[in-house]
Amino acid sequence: MRTIIVFIFLLVLSGCKEDANHYKEDSAIAAVEEAPAAAVSMAPMENADKAIPDGGVAYPEQKIIKNANLRFETDDLPATAEAIAKSVKKYQAHVQNDTEGKTRYELTRTMTVRIPAKYFDAFMADISKGVKYFDTKEISSLDVTEEYIDTDARIKAKKILEQRYLELIGKAKKVSEILEIEKELSAIREEIEAKEGQLRYMKSRIALSTINIEFYKETAEQPDATVSFGSKMWNAIVSGFNSLSSFFIGLLYFWPFILIFVIAFLIVRKKLKRKKYVGNS
Repeated sequence: MRTIIVFIFLLVLSGCKEDANHYKEDSAIAAVEEAPAAAVSMAPMENADKAIPDGGVAYPEQKIIKNANLRFETDDLPATAEAIAKSVKKYQAHVQNDTEGKTRYELTRTMTVRIPAKYFDAFMADISKGVKYFDTKEISSLDVTEEYIDTDARIKAKKILEQRYLELIGKAKKVSEILEIEKELSAIREEIEAKEGQLRYMKSRIALSTINIEFYKETAEQPDATVSFGSKMWNAIVSGFNSLSSFFIGLLYFWPFILIFVIAFLIVRKKLKRKKYVGNS
């Protein structure tokens, strides 16, 4: 292990003397390992900063995740659903989930819409038309700019480190050195894939806002159906027969106690008759 460390150190030192760009790359890697956010200046985020006048301050583009939850009453469920569908098409969104439900008191429908973030406000205004009031109206905005920049910078720094290890593996002579470098490369690639997955997820949440829309219509509770007098009598007879059957079936569970009671009763009765007979004699 000591040999490979010395070997890597000499190669890196040699690379720094041969090419000034290698020195800059190694500095970026070290900066990310110690303070990941510092690497942003050496590896700017894609489409993050815009040109500004001299003397100004460069600010990265904000990365905001916007979501909303709505619940309201409507007089016509199909018409409301159709209006939402038109707004979905108008603002290039798509319906992720669409479910209907029914209770004793209301009919409900729930739609989950994913919409481009730039149309979020316009879509919200569109579907709010005609709504008297919202039972629920929750809008959240989560700023993930710092996390986005940090993840993006770590990915770029790890890729630089990966490239340096690839250069080293081409110069390695011993099998043990190659295996050690490949082990490090495998760990670095796993980190890169994990961070890239996080970044893709954030990009998806940033680009498409999620809006959960639940709307309902109140309905009168359905009365019980009218039952005729004859049906009621027949139901009473059937119910009485079932109760009687259940009673006798229940007695069967106690047959040992009943048998003991009958035997005891007969013995006592027999003794009483004998005493009576003796007394009369």
